[in-house]
Amino acid sequence: MKKALIILSGGMDSVTLLHEYKENIAMAVTFDYGSNHNQREIPLAKLHCERLGIKHIVIPLDFIHQYFKSSLLEGGEAIPEGHYADENMKSTVVPFRNGIMLAIACGIAESNGLTEVMIANHAGDHAIYPDCRATFISSMSEAMAYGTYEHVRIVAPYTHLTKGNIAVIGKAMGLDYSETWSCYKGGEKHCGKCGTCVERKEALAEAGIDDPTDYED
Repeated sequence: MKKALIILSGGMDSVTLLHEYKENIAMAVTFDYGSNHNQREIPLAKLHCERLGIKHIVIPLDFIHQYFKSSLLEGGEAIPEGHYADENMKSTVVPFRNGIMLAIACGIAESNGLTEVMIANHAGDHAIYPDCRATFISSMSEAMAYGTYEHVRIVAPYTHLTKGNIAVIGKAMGLDYSETWSCYKGGEKHCGKCGTCVERKEALAEAGIDDPTDYED
């Protein structure tokens, strides 16, 4: 009996999580919050769910783009270039994004008789994203359990793994990472220079995967 809902962006990490735990996942939720790259990610999230026969829904969160401050919401030219852990990458933080998404996912899970919400946060996120850290995830999970009749909890198996570790898992499953999206600029091709593109390159190299990504020249 499947008991999990997954928050699925269409990026490397959540797509890997989707495939690794497909036997336990009943539903996938993608949030369209107006980021530069949402429209590049969403079709890929849908693609993977269709292949696996997993129900997929897209939930618009227009208020985030309207009221929140983040370079992720301001057009590709606003995205800083450099390494993921660099100080300037803090501008890409969307305040409490994971908290909002997890809360909504929790309600959807309980409404569908599910007891787990899966999220693909990982150790590489910890440097600049407070709502990806283990302390936040465990605290949010506890709050969700207290706030639901069925004690819905978060399952976040990648919390202490690097993106490279995750890519190794994907490699073992034969995943084609060209069918995922990372670039925060959201152009026709990956820019290859923003923090998440740099991290993508490093992860694929660490896993010994020939990078299939189409980058800008």
